[in-house]
Amino acid sequence: MTTVIARHADTRMAEIVDKVERGERLTLEDGVYLYETDDLLTLGQLANLANLRKNGKKVYFIENMSLYFTNVCEAHCAFCNFRKDQGEEGSYTLSGQEMIDYVDQHIHPGVREFHIVGGHNPHVPFQYYVDSLRVLKEKYPQVTLKAYTAAEIDFFTRISGLSIEEVLRQLMDAGLESLTGGGAEILSDEYRKKMRVEKAGVDRYLEVHRTAHQLGMKTHTTMLYGAIESHEDRVRHMMSIRELQDETNGFQVFIPLSMQPKSPKASIKRRNSAYEDLKTIAISRLMLDNIQHIKAYFINIGTQLTQVALTFGASDVHGTLVKERISHAAGALTPEGLTRDELIWLVKGAGRIPVERDTFYNEVKVYE
Repeated sequence: MTTVIARHADTRMAEIVDKVERGERLTLEDGVYLYETDDLLTLGQLANLANLRKNGKKVYFIENMSLYFTNVCEAHCAFCNFRKDQGEEGSYTLSGQEMIDYVDQHIHPGVREFHIVGGHNPHVPFQYYVDSLRVLKEKYPQVTLKAYTAAEIDFFTRISGLSIEEVLRQLMDAGLESLTGGGAEILSDEYRKKMRVEKAGVDRYLEVHRTAHQLGMKTHTTMLYGAIESHEDRVRHMMSIRELQDETNGFQVFIPLSMQPKSPKASIKRRNSAYEDLKTIAISRLMLDNIQHIKAYFINIGTQLTQVALTFGASDVHGTLVKERISHAAGALTPEGLTRDELIWLVKGAGRIPVERDTFYNEVKVYE
């Protein structure tokens, strides 16, 4: 497999090209430079090279459903339009049976994973969150439970008085098999203060994932970009994840999440540009040399840009989802989900090989 990258007149870019071709780790300064360069094509070629080395032309997806037991939340993060106060119009907290009824209406035999996140609802006990998983696992034992963010786990420690490990062990006993990546936003204390991220701090987010990895769990991790953070903030975020991965090797995938405006009617000036989205995916691939997959999340960047992202370092297009709510509550204009056939078409349309996977990236079927 050969990828030809033209020799570059820009000395700084030429140095980075040489590093990537030799498989050397990029620095903070390298990452910031790549954000500041206008040479999108060389950046894309480098990320494509790095991805082809890891994954060849295979692009992964899963048949999954997004589930939300509650949207009641004690936090008031500046970017969130999903959360509600208790008793506010549109607020809800579903019982286990209500969730079962919802799933029964929408599930089909191909679903392999429930992707479960929600609000930090202080009006129910920790046992509610444990029982929510248990009732799903008992009814659908064949479906993997990928549930809760590191921020939710931290919240559970506060309402239960238990340690991170104790919370995780109870949830695992109820059926938890993997953590979602959310709650990271930008791993910067200054950013979190300015954006009123009223949940787990930087160290706590990383500690939850560290503990989960130590317990044998493989997890996911994200970066929500496009607000007030600098390019350096983004690269430092990636490096924090990279350092933990060096320690634990527990992250399966990194998911750059393009921030959505609070209304679908918001102008394009309130949205990240396609240029910025592609740069972030490519730089993620180059900086995170120890994580196998970078995800292009079509819910945030759209289906056609997702196709382009597959030659900018992405090797995963997430899944069928079935009625995503959080990004759409914040103004996403994309579909709430896609079918298996649509995902296969999307990947093949980019000249790649679609691979249906399970939660742990075991290959279920390769669509040559």
